[in-house]
Amino acid sequence: MAVSIKQTSDVAAVITVTLAPADYLPQVEKEIKNYQKRANIPGFRKGHAPLGLIKKQVGTSVKVEEINRAVVNALFSYIDEEKLDILGSPIPVENEKEYDFATEENFEFSYDVALAPKLEIKLTKRDKLAYYRIAATKQMEDEQIQRMLESAGKQVDVESVEDNDVVYGRMLQLENGEVKEGGIEAEKALILPRYAKNEAEKAKLIGAKVGDTLTIEPFALYEGDVANIATLLSIEKEAVPALDGVSFSYQIHKISRHVPAEMNEEFFAQAFGEASDIRTEEALRANIRESFAEQFATESDYKFTRDLRALLLKKAGKVAYDEALLKRIFIARNKDVKEDELDRDLPKILDDITFDRIKAQMLEAAGVKIEEEDVKKFALVVAKNQFAMYGMTSVPDDVLAGYAENMLKDNRTKENLIDRVADSKLAAIAKEKVAVEEKEVSPEEFNALMSEGAAA
Repeated sequence: MAVSIKQTSDVAAVITVTLAPADYLPQVEKEIKNYQKRANIPGFRKGHAPLGLIKKQVGTSVKVEEINRAVVNALFSYIDEEKLDILGSPIPVENEKEYDFATEENFEFSYDVALAPKLEIKLTKRDKLAYYRIAATKQMEDEQIQRMLESAGKQVDVESVEDNDVVYGRMLQLENGEVKEGGIEAEKALILPRYAKNEAEKAKLIGAKVGDTLTIEPFALYEGDVANIATLLSIEKEAVPALDGVSFSYQIHKISRHVPAEMNEEFFAQAFGEASDIRTEEALRANIRESFAEQFATESDYKFTRDLRALLLKKAGKVAYDEALLKRIFIARNKDVKEDELDRDLPKILDDITFDRIKAQMLEAAGVKIEEEDVKKFALVVAKNQFAMYGMTSVPDDVLAGYAENMLKDNRTKENLIDRVADSKLAAIAKEKVAVEEKEVSPEEFNALMSEGAAA
């Protein structure tokens, strides 16, 4: 077997694998004999069919399979041994010679390979980047405290209805102002005034007291919303249209209201645990600011990495690629891709390749590797930030760990996390090499900066 390479440009080459019978026949004979032992052919005992018959039936297919295996092994072994830095996978050359595998014995297979361009990118203190540190506002602190108090609150019974209450009562169908005999009866009719769609009907509820009996039109209350009306009256959806204009009596039995917790010892113990030293509003605000800082740090790092990427791509300039070959490789790997869409997206794809090459080179030069522990730690940060988005700032460590572990079970999510860890490590390297100016901004200012960058 012989493997050779011919470089067709700085960024492309052809690797040729040549096979003689000695390179594949021994393995072909071995596999045919193994097949003979397993073969169950009518007229012969299992494993006793003549070898000639077996060769006639499966000889060519086994030969093709073993030739393919030998070529692939030789091809990738050569790439590894020669330390070729390639993009994507090798792809058969166009107009490759076709063989009659049943009769021919000597074969030659050629593959196009896209070579990674050599990039020499250096960062110095003459390069300037801003790091935007996001500062939480007092309004954000206040809103977070309110969410925490709401979350720790409880339902209490009250005497009169307000917009956010839950009203329980008995609803009876009326006819000419009287309860209709055989009409609809809903013994446990539940209404949430804030979801009412008709202001006039809703106004009948606001201010009503326990024991009051109101006259309501359910159809008007929800403006004909079939699902809500059917649920309210415990009826089939098909019966709803006939209730347009029909009145019901509604006797209120109970009014329930969610009341936020008070900021007291009980609240702090529930929110942070008995062992926590957070027992005052000042300490709570400090904790919230710290949580926001952790949450915002990920966004600040992302912005810095995005700006770093733009700087590195600018330094790289126009990088030469064999675009036609890369398109063939991409289409071979993604059968559903449309060529016009690929042409449209190619500039971005090439920028992504360039940045990934620069990133890999800089990490390797710094001796930095992505360890499994790095990914797990980052997954915990992401999990913590996701809970924080819903006002959950004191999630137990075991819950965070379980959530992060589940994230890592999804291969696509894990790949994304690995890439973000790599970006984070690249940012850390860059911060040591370039001049970094820290700027404190509000969330609104930061979002405006992100929008400007996205538009650019």
